[in-house]
Amino acid sequence: MANRLTKITTRTGDDGSTGLGDGSRIQKSKPRVVALGDVDELNSNIGVLLTEKMPADFVLLLTRIQNQLFDLGGEVCIPGYHAVTENHVLFLDTAIQKLNADLPALKEFILPGGSRASALAHVARTVARRAERSLVLLSEKEDVAPYVFQYMNRLSDLLFILARALNRAAGVPDVCWSREPEAITADVTNAGAA
Repeated sequence: MANRLTKITTRTGDDGSTGLGDGSRIQKSKPRVVALGDVDELNSNIGVLLTEKMPADFVLLLTRIQNQLFDLGGEVCIPGYHAVTENHVLFLDTAIQKLNADLPALKEFILPGGSRASALAHVARTVARRAERSLVLLSEKEDVAPYVFQYMNRLSDLLFILARALNRAAGVPDVCWSREPEAITADVTNAGAA
């Protein structure tokens, strides 16, 4: 890995470039830097989610994911470096199976919402999808290891399932999509009267 930062303000990026972990410099508009920024934004959104009250096992899961995303960011930051392995993907697969086992089957599309924690998990999910798209764009010009794509794809799935699990833990129902405007109006009216 690269050297740790000893100072934050270096002024070396004032020209629109940034340093990669291997010491090279590239423009901040390049796909590698965009992907790195999207992964960082995802990690930050998970940090916001972690400020919400939730079961301890969810906290442990998200904290481990934050560390794994930092590893993934290191892989993106250092061309040719590999940090994400099959074990990272298997970790998410196991977490998905465990979380999904306790949830009722989906009978309808759901909308982001319910509890605040669930809504924040949905925000993180959408940022994960954007980060995944940025990594795909990067792969059109440079090599990106397959496990990176698998990890990001599984992570967005996990965040969707976690959003539902957070609603369940809070005793709040998922917000179901409805094609019937009358049903939406009735739900909003009833919620406002409560």
